[in-house]
Amino acid sequence: MGQYTYIVLTNPVEGREDEYNDWYDNTHLHDALRIPGFVAAQRFELADAQRAEPPHPWKYLAIYELEIDDPQKTVDALAAAYNTPDMIISEALSQVRLGWIYQPITERLEAKR
Repeated sequence: MGQYTYIVLTNPVEGREDEYNDWYDNTHLHDALRIPGFVAAQRFELADAQRAEPPHPWKYLAIYELEIDDPQKTVDALAAAYNTPDMIISEALSQVRLGWIYQPITERLEAKR
């Protein structure tokens, strides 16, 4: 079984950030975890300290951990569920977003303390 990481960058529709966060945290993450192969999910908000000067195109990041044999099968399952009763998409989610699946190419290294 291969391990993959699905990275999703999103923003809310202007003026609907609370609705967007409620939907993402309480509905969408749980819906995604019902897709076969999705084993974990976590959301992040852009920190104030950044190397690049603003504006920054994405305020929110979701990282999903996948354990799958066939990435295309998982992509197809995600696409089939998208905006159906199994995965309702909030209108508070901006239409401009990015999602990419990555596979590891090195072992995970940890700092020696």
